[in-house]
Amino acid sequence: MAKIIVIADTHDNKEAVFKLVEIINSEPNVDMVLHAGDHIAPFVVDWFKPLRCKMIGVAGNNDCERGLLKNKYEQLGWEFYNSSVEINVDGKIILTHGTDNHFVNALIKSGLYDVVITGHLHIIKREFYGNTLHLIPGEACGYLTGKRTFAILKMPDKEVEIIEF
Repeated sequence: MAKIIVIADTHDNKEAVFKLVEIINSEPNVDMVLHAGDHIAPFVVDWFKPLRCKMIGVAGNNDCERGLLKNKYEQLGWEFYNSSVEINVDGKIILTHGTDNHFVNALIKSGLYDVVITGHLHIIKREFYGNTLHLIPGEACGYLTGKRTFAILKMPDKEVEIIEF
């Protein structure tokens, strides 16, 4: 069973990222971290360096220096994509920021994915549409809701736990 940490919308909140890394590193058997965008600046990736597992990220609508973000990720042996990425880990997952609602709905309705992961809305969502789980982990920064959250996704069961930190 794969154990995946899902985060979104870190929005260059240094305190939140450092705490998040500490929590993730204390969590046993984490296979990878998926970042659904809005890092804000490339230097944020440096704050994730102590992670003891791979991170895959996508750009959000507020991520302007995408080339530098990609370089930072690649320097750590991680992966970064401008729009979306398919990941096969005990099921088929697609990771995208989620700014285009029509695109997100099409991904969900297609039935091609076990899990569609988005960010952008700064809310928590874990809803099934048929066999497809739409997961939004909330906001890691805590700026809009006052709550810093991330998700632990266990595949292939599509079991989700939301953690507030």
